[in-house]
Amino acid sequence: ADVLPKLTGKISADRIRLMRTPRPPKELIDGFKRIGDATSVVSDILDELGITGAIGASLLKPTLPSTSIVGPALTVRNILQREHVYETARNHVNRMAEFEAHNLALPGDVVVIDGVAGVSNMGGISAQTGKRQGEAGAIVSGGIRDLGHSRRVGYPLWATEITPVTGKWRIETVEINGDIQIAGVRVAPGDIVVADETGVCFIPIARAAEVLAKALKKSAFEWAKCEAIDAGTAVADLPGNA
Repeated sequence: ADVLPKLTGKISADRIRLMRTPRPPKELIDGFKRIGDATSVVSDILDELGITGAIGASLLKPTLPSTSIVGPALTVRNILQREHVYETARNHVNRMAEFEAHNLALPGDVVVIDGVAGVSNMGGISAQTGKRQGEAGAIVSGGIRDLGHSRRVGYPLWATEITPVTGKWRIETVEINGDIQIAGVRVAPGDIVVADETGVCFIPIARAAEVLAKALKKSAFEWAKCEAIDAGTAVADLPGNA
């Protein structure tokens, strides 16, 4: 049986909408992992199906080159604290609770933070904790810091900003595992996150099987085209030019 961890108390329990992120079937996660250059393929399929979900790596920048991840979203929503930072720092008012997300994470989860711009929503010790918990990585709309630390422990992050400015005295985590918005895309806990050097795709769990079937077909077609290119097929005769 799934034994829930003791809560950290960083956020009140009634603001944790789900104690566990919904688990997509393993074959769905494994299927998306089989696709090379996955975000480009998945983005095309999302277009075909009329689903919003792809965000470029020029906006959500990856911290580890050549890394790709697939996993269910464990969502976190941060907002600015109301008091001025000089007050909160002096009184040590720390309301950040991404550690509660790490606490609740199961191996393979992707922590997705709807965060605050201009300050760090996840630092090095947080990244190291996520790595130890077996998370696949994190996606942060907002700042992150301690890049060297997260790289050394091999915890991949995609973030809109990088800054040394701490979120500790500035951020309040107001919800875990509720619906969030990342760069105009709505993300629910358990949605499948696919991220690589080209960008990030969020796939609604209800449509994931359909997206995967089409993505695998497209990927196979592209692989065949690459084989034809390598075999010396004339450009005009390559599959799919008609």
